Amino acid sequence: MVEVKVVISDELHRKLRGFSDVELSLLANRVVNEKFERLARLKRIVSKSKLSEKKAAEISGKINKSLAKRYEEL
Repeated sequence: MVEVKVVISDELHRKLRGFSDVELSLLANRVVNEKFERLARLKRIVSKSKLSEKKAAEISGKINKSLAKRYEEL
């Protein structure tokens, strides 16, 4: 098993003080694994996409303009 050093904020440290090192290790392992799985799933989805970044930005701009217009009308 690999050991990793993690730097956390003072506020988070205060919140975590009551937990044992074992619990924190399990929690960190679980959180990192869940995030990795989400990113891997997203990468698989994106890799199949035929939408270019330029086209995605164009569609995003149209959506933003449409939403802005809708909110102005309210």
